[in-house]
Amino acid sequence: MWVLGMLGLALSCRGAGAFLVHVASSCPLAANGSALAFGFTLVFNKNPLVCYEPDARRFAPCDWGLLRPYATVLAAILNNGTAWVQRAEARRRACRDLVPRFWSSTALRRTPPQIRIVSVPLPNTPDAVLLTCRVWGFYPAEVTVLWRHNGDVVATGDNAKLLPNGDWTYQTQVTLTVTAKVGDTFTCAVQHASLDRPLCEDWGPGLSPGLMVKVVAAAVVMTVGLVVFAAGTFSYCRQAPGEGQAGGTPVWHVGDVAPT
Repeated sequence: MWVLGMLGLALSCRGAGAFLVHVASSCPLAANGSALAFGFTLVFNKNPLVCYEPDARRFAPCDWGLLRPYATVLAAILNNGTAWVQRAEARRRACRDLVPRFWSSTALRRTPPQIRIVSVPLPNTPDAVLLTCRVWGFYPAEVTVLWRHNGDVVATGDNAKLLPNGDWTYQTQVTLTVTAKVGDTFTCAVQHASLDRPLCEDWGPGLSPGLMVKVVAAAVVMTVGLVVFAAGTFSYCRQAPGEGQAGGTPVWHVGDVAPT
C-alpha cells in the first residue's frame, strides 16, 4: 500500500488538499447467477485512476483528465512487480468461486410470507370497517394479494407499494373498505413462489380473534368441569354402604337405659 501513500503525498503537495485513495472490486452477475465480468480499480477521491485488465493481466490508466500522468506512472509501478497482479487475480478467483454460493443463498432462496388482517371501524359511518391485509417476511419480492368477499374477488394489490425490510425480505399491505353484515366473510389470499397453495386468512363481523379464543377456552374449561362433576356424582351414588351403616356397635347417649 506504500504506492498509494506516495501517490496521495505527491498529490497533496501539488495542492490537491484532502484526498481519499481506496481499492474497489466488482463482480456483476447475470440474471441466471453467472459472473458477467470482473473489475479491480484504484480510486482517488471517487475518481477511477488505474484499472485492472483481466485478459491482459496488467494495470492500465483509466483516468483521462488532469490525473492522467499520475495514473500512467502508478500503472507502470503496479505492473513492475507481481504483488498487485496476484492480489487482483485472487479477487477474481473469489468472484468466480463465491458466485454460486451467494446466488443459491440469496436469489434462489424462498421465504414464505406471513399474513394478518387488521380491522378498524370507520367513525361516523355505521357498520363501515377498514380492513388492512398485512403481508411480510417474504422473498422473492413478487407476490399477489387478493381480497375476496364471500369467495368473489373484490380487490387486488396490483398497485400496492412493496417495501424492503432490510433483511432480504419484503412487506406490503392491501386495504379494503367494507360495510360488514352478519354472515359476510372477507378473505385475504396471498400467492407466492414459496407456497404450494395460497395463504388465506378470513375476517367477518363479530367477535375479534382474541376474544373468540378466550370464549372457546372458557367453554372448554366449563365442559371439562361438568364432565368431572357428573362422573364424581355418578361414582358416589353407586358406592355400596360401608361396614357400620347396616349394623355394628350401638352408640349410647346420656339418659338411655341399657338393656338387661
